[in-house]
Amino acid sequence: MTGGQKDATMKIVRSRAKILKSAIEEWMRQEVITRDEGARLLQSYEVVPFDWKRATKYSFWISLICIVIAVGSVLADEALMKLLARIFKAPAVVNSFFFAAVAFAFYFWGLRRKRRRPEKIFSTEAILFLGVLSTAGSVFFFGQAIDTESGHFSILLLISAFIYAAVGLLVQSKLIWIFALLSIGSWFGAETGYVSGWGAYYLGMNFPLRFVLFGAALTGSSFLFGVWDRTEGFEKSTRAMGLLYFFIALWILSIFGNYGDWTSWHEAKQVELFHWALLFGIAAIAALFHGVRADDAMSRGFGLTFLFINLYTRFFEHFWDHMHKAIFFALLAVSFWCLGTRAERIWNLGRQDSPKP
Repeated sequence: MTGGQKDATMKIVRSRAKILKSAIEEWMRQEVITRDEGARLLQSYEVVPFDWKRATKYSFWISLICIVIAVGSVLADEALMKLLARIFKAPAVVNSFFFAAVAFAFYFWGLRRKRRRPEKIFSTEAILFLGVLSTAGSVFFFGQAIDTESGHFSILLLISAFIYAAVGLLVQSKLIWIFALLSIGSWFGAETGYVSGWGAYYLGMNFPLRFVLFGAALTGSSFLFGVWDRTEGFEKSTRAMGLLYFFIALWILSIFGNYGDWTSWHEAKQVELFHWALLFGIAAIAALFHGVRADDAMSRGFGLTFLFINLYTRFFEHFWDHMHKAIFFALLAVSFWCLGTRAERIWNLGRQDSPKP
């Protein structure tokens, strides 16, 4: 093999190499490719002993988590908080501008790095995440600067959402875009809570029911993202967040119903919550059906996952208090065993049908 060919060799980790080798050998057995073609394909990749890409990703995430923990530790230390109070004796508006400048610097650095070094994916995302944290600090101090003690803090979450969305679109960062979606969801919950006087209901809906509608709206809006080239890359992440809001809210709704306080929920009969559990099941089956029909892995995954969550939640609700715990967990163990066996069969489906060498 020449030096140029060696440089072009694809490098993959051992687990993927085993799958690729099995596939190539299977193609040769079925005569999809010739022996010579198979030999060339087997020589076209190189097994690397360590997955440096995954290690890089985890290292940066651990680093960012440590930064967050360090900030939290500082906030929990009274002596350090007093020191920070002395440092930040400047008016809140000055601190807000300071953190805004820091955030701008991180975003500019991340965008420049992304254009010049596109292969440095994880370090660039880590830099942009620092910009996200700095933006949060800027918005926090801005809130202090304009605080009228009205308790209407949801406007700050909306400002954060707009900033994250604009920056996410500008630098084409899915990480920042996800923070925009988290911020807009937080704004929705806080705003409806503020408008309702922080009561249990808004327009007759408690918080889980509101987020069912919010998640459905966000999921539906994601299909519009493919219209513009600038937003096309955010379609999947938006739909994933919308489905996550939708199904988690439905799951909570299937447990607590549209009740706004503990007493009302505790006095409710199980049959009064049945229609919410049924709605949850229908939504999961619909997502699973759509995923199978459209070959959409995301819809299929959400549907299957939350269908099982629904079934196991109902199992706990109906049998936890009325069944001996040994029988309860024995049935649970059998169900998981059957689920694992079925999953194993599906995983081996293609291999079972292949002819023996």
